[in-house]
Amino acid sequence: MKIWLNGGLQELDSARVSVLDHGLTVGDGVFETLKATGGRAFALTRHLDRLARSARGLGLPAPDLDEVRRACAAVLEANPMELGRLRITYTGGLSPLGSDRGDAGQTLVVALGEVTRRPDATGVITVPWTRNERGALAGLKTTSYAENVVALARAHESGASEALFANTVGQLCEGTGTNVFVVLDGEIHTPPLASGCLAGITRALAVEWTGARETDLPLDVLERADEIFLTSTLRDVQAVHRVDGRQLAGAPGPVTAKAMRIFDERAGDDLDP
Repeated sequence: MKIWLNGGLQELDSARVSVLDHGLTVGDGVFETLKATGGRAFALTRHLDRLARSARGLGLPAPDLDEVRRACAAVLEANPMELGRLRITYTGGLSPLGSDRGDAGQTLVVALGEVTRRPDATGVITVPWTRNERGALAGLKTTSYAENVVALARAHESGASEALFANTVGQLCEGTGTNVFVVLDGEIHTPPLASGCLAGITRALAVEWTGARETDLPLDVLERADEIFLTSTLRDVQAVHRVDGRQLAGAPGPVTAKAMRIFDERAGDDLDP
C-alpha cells in the first residue's frame, strides 16, 4: 500500500508524521473522505471545495488543491481496487505543544483503504449528547472527531451502525458520519445547515436530485416518520430499518427506494457532479 505524504508517494509501513503534528496533539486539521470506484474518485471537485472551506473555517492556510488532485490520482493509480475509501487529511503541521500553531508548514496525507458495499438498510440509535450548532467547528469537517468515536461505539454496542444527534435546542441534526432524511406524508425532509449538521456532499446531491426540503425537525420526528434514510460518501442513500426500539417494517420504503435508484442513476452518469 502506498500513500501520499507531503509531496510524494511513500510506502505505508515507512511513512511518518511527527509526533508533534498539530493534527495529532490537538486535532487541528480537516479531512475529506471520497468514494473511489474502479480507481476513480466520486464528486472530487465538491469534496475539494469543502476541504478548502473547512480549512478556512479552522484558520488554516488554503491547501494547494492542484497538489491534492495530483495526490489523489497518484494514490488511486498506485493502489488498484474496485471500491475504496479515499481519505484526504490536511493538518496544522509540526507545532509546539499546546494550541498555538507552528510555522513549519502544513501536513498533507492522502490514503486509500478497501471497503465493501453497504447493506440496503441499517439500524441506528439516538444518543444523549448534542451537537453545538453555534460552536466554532459547527459545519466543518475537522479531525476533532472524538465525540463521533464515542457515539459510534455506543451504536455498535446496541447492534446499530450509526448514532444520531440532536442539537442544543432539541432539533434533529445528523449522525456521526451521516446526514439524516425523514419521509413525512410522502415528502422528504432533512435538517437545514443551520441545525449544525455537516454540509454533506451526498446530502447536497440527494436534496438536488430528489427535491427534499430542508426543514427544522424535532428529534422525536424519528418516532413518527414514515421512512428514514441516511446519506454519506460510502453509504450513498441507505434506508433505516430500526431507530432505537422502533422497527420500520419493509425498509427501504417506496420513497427511500426511489431516492436510492435516483442517486445510483445520477451518480453513474456523472462521476464529478
